[in-house]
Amino acid sequence: MRISARNQIKGKITEVTKGATTSHVRVDIGGGQIVTAAITNEAVDELALKAGGAVIVVVKASDVMIAVD
Repeated sequence: MRISARNQIKGKITEVTKGATTSHVRVDIGGGQIVTAAITNEAVDELALKAGGAVIVVVKASDVMIAVD
């Protein structure tokens, strides 16, 4: 696979939680860090994602925001 996004992090799926239309996929990227992606159930099925699977987390965003009060 070739992709233009530069923020690519290898990891291992720790959990896939399916909702009505969207799944939350938790990925251990090492060093105690977990990244959670919200993707469609259809994508989970097409990619055959399951706990223990090796994946690449790709982050392509124009904005990343964090706020505290």
